Amino acid sequence: MGKLFKHLKDYWYLIVAILVLAFFQAIAELNLPNLMSNIVDTGIVKGDVNYILKIGGYMLLVALGGTICAVFVSFLASKVALGFSRDLREKVFKKVESFSLNEFDELGTSSLITRTTNDINQVQQVMVMLLRIALFAPIMFIGAMIMALSKDVSLSSAFLISIPLLLILIGVIGKMGLPLFKSIQKKIDSLNKVVREGLIGIRVVRAFNRTEYEEKRFDDASKDLMETSIKVNKIMAVMMPMMMLIFNFMSIAIIWFGAKRVDAAAMQVGDLMAFLQYAMQVMMAVVMVSIIFIMIPRASASAERINEVLNLEPVIVDNESTKTANEKRGYLEFRNVAFRYKGAEEPVLSNISFSTKPGETTAIIGSTGSGKTALVNLIPRFYDIEGGEILINGVDIRTMSQEDLRHKIGVVPQKAVLFSGTIKDNIRYGKEDATDEDIIHAAEIAQATEFISNMKDGYDSEITQGGSNVSGGQKQRLSIARAIVRKPEIYIFDDSFSALDFKTDAKLRGALKAETKNSSVIIVAQRVSTVMDADRIIVLDEGKIAGMGTHKELLEECSVYKEIVASQLSEEEIA
Repeated sequence: MGKLFKHLKDYWYLIVAILVLAFFQAIAELNLPNLMSNIVDTGIVKGDVNYILKIGGYMLLVALGGTICAVFVSFLASKVALGFSRDLREKVFKKVESFSLNEFDELGTSSLITRTTNDINQVQQVMVMLLRIALFAPIMFIGAMIMALSKDVSLSSAFLISIPLLLILIGVIGKMGLPLFKSIQKKIDSLNKVVREGLIGIRVVRAFNRTEYEEKRFDDASKDLMETSIKVNKIMAVMMPMMMLIFNFMSIAIIWFGAKRVDAAAMQVGDLMAFLQYAMQVMMAVVMVSIIFIMIPRASASAERINEVLNLEPVIVDNESTKTANEKRGYLEFRNVAFRYKGAEEPVLSNISFSTKPGETTAIIGSTGSGKTALVNLIPRFYDIEGGEILINGVDIRTMSQEDLRHKIGVVPQKAVLFSGTIKDNIRYGKEDATDEDIIHAAEIAQATEFISNMKDGYDSEITQGGSNVSGGQKQRLSIARAIVRKPEIYIFDDSFSALDFKTDAKLRGALKAETKNSSVIIVAQRVSTVMDADRIIVLDEGKIAGMGTHKELLEECSVYKEIVASQLSEEEIA
């Protein structure tokens, strides 16, 4: 957890204020037993009611002052802890945004969600306790110990037994609990993963009547978490009864031996009462610290997981000095590019070389798993290549800043992704300063105006989370419009026409031809009809280029392409 505390530097003045208030709160509480002993030893003996009222009034004022300090300590502690967790969430989120797809694959989406929410909440709760108690308890412990010694040194020997016993108890339980707390956070990850998969894939679950199977998966994950939580809570539940047992035995010992000292006239009754109060304050300070130790193991496990995210350096980073690629526009070249996923034995792509320029359409086709999506993911540097070069406008993309690189590219992913908001907001996502005219123009090219105009509020119609209130084809067209409004130098359509009917597909590609005359277009497709008019068709087979040329050239020269065409078109259509 220590590594996270460096993020508290912006709140140093509030922490100082908490420390000062905690000091005055402790002073107030330490004065109450002394005032009480004065009443017992002096006021009652003299029978002076006015004296008792006077000292009682002082006690009320001191108690009120301590209460006010405690309220302000709680308020400032909450303010610091909530501000700290807000800043920490922001840092974690920004860090996650800088990750390449390699880091997402390594940590997992469900785990990142847990770390950004549940783990930070665990640290936040401990932070509140630390600021409210950890600063107050040591002051109270030292002050009460000094005051107890000032009343009677011999009785203070009770602390020599009780405090070490408490510390041993806390250490043993903490050591047993820490591994279980780490396990709990991992099991929360697993539970989130099951829930997330079940909700995202609800259509598939119902289509295949796998509801009971998914319920069993959830029950198993939930039961696993429950059993571990019960186990750790049983361990922690032992702590409080054991502490109270030690505390009560110490009180009995103090009263027993204190009564003997009072009987021998070596101690006043008021001093014995005050000593007992100071002993309680000493033990309560230890108990308060022990409560923190109950929470620290879980927060420590969460802190490690948060630090794992903050300390994980992205594989893809900008060079200290970056280059721009503005001398030309829309030129893309692959030179002997090789790529493999992290941990994979075999490369996904090998010796990929081709080039394209503005006004040209390059299509990529191949069987499932041939590396089509992997190839286009390399252009915006979602992954980094293992060998070779990718050039945009003659400049290696690894020497460009990621922001500048992606500003030149408009990507329509294989899976259409929409965000909650209006249709206009989703299209404008491609270009923040796009005008209404730009949005309408992009929608027209994407063949989306018809279904948009039929919606209740037109371009101001709301899109629900994940675009669940529009069809697959409508989502694809809105995703295409989002890329078109950007007016990039390079368009990447990753199987983005698969949900469109042949008529809409043909109209969209015809409209795109005029719109993209100053840009390069990369199209990944499964349908031959989508790619047959391209200026260049690249046929991938097991990560290698099996053929490259026009439709007619490949029909004559490439056997892999012939097989794909034969599986989709009739002999008359091929002719």
